[in-house]
Amino acid sequence: MTRFKLVVSEAFRSMGANISTSFAAATTVLIGMFLLGLLIALGTWVVSWSDHVKEQLQVKVFFVDEVTPKQVNAVGSYLRADDKIKEYKFVSRADALARMQKRYPELTRDLPTNPLPASYEITPRKAEEVKQLSAAIRAQKFAGVERVKDGQQTSKRILQVARVIEVVFVVAVLILLIASVLLIANTIRLSIFARRREIEVMKLVGATNWFVRGPFMVEGLLCGLLGAFAAVVLLLLGKEIALPAILGHVDTTSSNDVRALGFTFTALILLAVGLIVGAVGSTFTLRRYLKI
Repeated sequence: MTRFKLVVSEAFRSMGANISTSFAAATTVLIGMFLLGLLIALGTWVVSWSDHVKEQLQVKVFFVDEVTPKQVNAVGSYLRADDKIKEYKFVSRADALARMQKRYPELTRDLPTNPLPASYEITPRKAEEVKQLSAAIRAQKFAGVERVKDGQQTSKRILQVARVIEVVFVVAVLILLIASVLLIANTIRLSIFARRREIEVMKLVGATNWFVRGPFMVEGLLCGLLGAFAAVVLLLLGKEIALPAILGHVDTTSSNDVRALGFTFTALILLAVGLIVGAVGSTFTLRRYLKI
């Protein structure tokens, strides 16, 4: 225990002697861990949201205004026989108007007639098959059908934007993590240079290699841990202050099942990555500049 206290105290003393480089290293780790935390939250939310979108994907078959019951039943018979369809529902013109009046009352208040068509809403068993299903229905060329629509194109565009955002964040995090490792390595190197005579004396009186290396390793771990802890604090403040303000302007009532990874798990990941960054930076420097 006494030896451990000595190693830790020496690490703090070294950080105090090189406070500017230690601060720069910890700050770089902070920025990298902050962006990593945002990436984890954004990435897991996008995955959850894409699963939600897939569950909501439907094929809609819209009929002309003059459609007959026989034509509607013909489409229903085809849908009933298709094993790729999980469920389907007929929505009459009156039902469609009632939905619209409930969602957008200001737009439907003074309508002279009902402009909405009757339709079938079809949910596939697998969201990936929505495009094939809509194409198969179009190929039947049913009488009375005006058009067949699916949400594949819209969801595809949104998911493409989400992937671009993820790539940008990943590149930024990687650059900052590399910069963090190099800054921590530089901090340890400066500490070794400043204490080179002390290290020589320690070796002359019989200090082991691990005893000499210990303070420098702890110093690197502390830089990484402090930066990661500061990033967790900033993310917590953002979660408690900024996030409610943002969500107040976003309609989340239709996507209550969309969730990002829990904050506790994200914080643990950031602290672990911060320790790894500190360990890699200190190990890299110790092997190269402290050959004892």
